[in-house]
Amino acid sequence: MKVTVVGAGNVGATCADVLATREIANEIVLLDIKEGFAEGKALDIWQTAPINLYDSRTVGSTNDYARTADSDVVVITSGLPRKPGMSRDDLIATNAGIVKTVTENVVKYSPNAIIIVVSNPLDVMTYCAFLNANMPSSRVFGMAGVLDTARYRAFLAEELNVSPKDIQAVLMGGHGDTMVPLPRYTTVGGIPVTELIDEARLNEIIERTKFGGGEIVKLLGTSAWYAPGAAAAQMVEAVVRDQKRIFPVCAWLQGEYGMSDIYLGVPVVLGKNGIEKIIELQLNEAERALLVDSAEAVKGVMDVLDNMNANA
Repeated sequence: MKVTVVGAGNVGATCADVLATREIANEIVLLDIKEGFAEGKALDIWQTAPINLYDSRTVGSTNDYARTADSDVVVITSGLPRKPGMSRDDLIATNAGIVKTVTENVVKYSPNAIIIVVSNPLDVMTYCAFLNANMPSSRVFGMAGVLDTARYRAFLAEELNVSPKDIQAVLMGGHGDTMVPLPRYTTVGGIPVTELIDEARLNEIIERTKFGGGEIVKLLGTSAWYAPGAAAAQMVEAVVRDQKRIFPVCAWLQGEYGMSDIYLGVPVVLGKNGIEKIIELQLNEAERALLVDSAEAVKGVMDVLDNMNANA
């Protein structure tokens, strides 16, 4: 089994490290455009194998996509962070160009690969990859909900002083402040979270979750990488090991939840074929209204990309 991670920055390198340490693939290829960068990161990770006792081999490549040939799964983390003075449209244009090039090269050498997008802005970059991959949408999806639910569950575990292992949660919508955590589908050891935390405090935790990425940027001066990298690796594992895990994933909707032609976070079953099923929850009016608002925000960003492509 072979997995490629494109982008050897903090998120990509963390993803590769988790994949190797957990022996999720026999070979992990780390690729970057910066000369020697991926090779150095991959070599450093490989040298932990005798310490952490695993056999997965990690190798690096500077922009040589031939090295990624016949990958089973490809994780795309490439892209630039938003810089001071950069508009949203500038960021979309820059990163869409990067994701387009990466996707075309990935598909050229690994036409049967499953593609997991981590690049930001997440929803629209997943859409960009789909437009350029020319493959079923079940094999092109984005990582956002796994990370967002992890933050939500971590905050709940901290609040209740319980193990995060016992917390299950569903979160939908776009990646960002319009995401839709669903307390009604959140349990702690099977107990509804609403029986353990009062509504006001739960809403505070939900708000913290929505801005979880921003909180880390304020503290570090840069975006998170341990949790995003691990979240992407968990999705790869579900595919490689055909685990049939239920995760919130940025997926292409074609009628589900009454929405079409949009990439949006929804619960799915992940297995060897990628998205094997989109699960439609019976949302109440309030939950559906929040999801519609989130979808409108995502659609607005997708329209920006469509207009750029139309005018190209």
